[in-house]
Amino acid sequence: MTLKAVVTGCGAYLPEHVLTNVDLAKKVDTSDEWIRERTGIRERRIAGPGERTSDLAVNAARAAMRAADVNPADIDLIIVATTTPDLTFPATAAIVQAKLGVLQGAAFDIQAVCTGFIYALATAEKFLVSGQHRRALVIGAETFSRILDWSDRATCVLFGDGAGAFVVEAIPEEAAGERGVIASYLRTDGSLVDLLYVDGGVSSTGQVGHVRMQGNKVFREAIERISEAMTTVSRQAGISPTEIDWFVPHQANERIIQGVVKKLDLRPDQVVSTIAGQGNTSAASIPLAYCQGVADGRIKKGDLVMIEGMGGGLTWGAALLRA
Repeated sequence: MTLKAVVTGCGAYLPEHVLTNVDLAKKVDTSDEWIRERTGIRERRIAGPGERTSDLAVNAARAAMRAADVNPADIDLIIVATTTPDLTFPATAAIVQAKLGVLQGAAFDIQAVCTGFIYALATAEKFLVSGQHRRALVIGAETFSRILDWSDRATCVLFGDGAGAFVVEAIPEEAAGERGVIASYLRTDGSLVDLLYVDGGVSSTGQVGHVRMQGNKVFREAIERISEAMTTVSRQAGISPTEIDWFVPHQANERIIQGVVKKLDLRPDQVVSTIAGQGNTSAASIPLAYCQGVADGRIKKGDLVMIEGMGGGLTWGAALLRA
């Protein structure tokens, strides 16, 4: 029996506290206009004191499970994409599993920074279509505010906190029809690690560290590599990128998104963008944007959706799915 990995529900969670550009202008040498012109961001959400990455993940996961009409007993795989885990170990996914009351299956983290959700979804798809697992929670969750240098205006204005989740189910091809994950593409170039990284770690400094970025170089790499990933995935699926219904990008920078749209001849009205109100939530940004598209009625069952990401490593990738 041939199985397909189908997204049957999605959920989102954003912390309550809103940090605006005007608020940031009181902390560093910047302005609302400067940030909006260069990034498209107006505000972002910041996790409250005591609010952990696992807490954000659990809230998003519960929303996704409600949307898919499943309960904890139905889940046998949890993959959390995060760069900001609760603890060095165990995996945040294990903590999420316990908080959700999922008593079976496997749970582990994936760390590919802003591409993490693509990596997590592609990994879950392989487990599901092989028949090894039946129903997965794929979660992107971040508290990036905890690793920002709030005196560095080049990075502290970009990021926010949040979580998004998919329920992905193994469904026989006859029942799934055209729905499901169609193709994915993952890449890493470790020679570019110095373009975007955190200057700390357990075996290096013994400290958490802060985000460091060569923004102009990241910008140049992003448009080329994201376009490459989307073109490759489209080729695998036997379509042109212009044939998709919706483009759900990693919400890194509005100028990067528009650069990809222009390079691949997409229409601006195909883009699902949340960057203005959420900033860059790293591994959470793709499911957060996808869920927004579902919630507002744009993404409907049967639509062809392209998702993509690029992050530190450098890592990049894309996936094509039919909702």
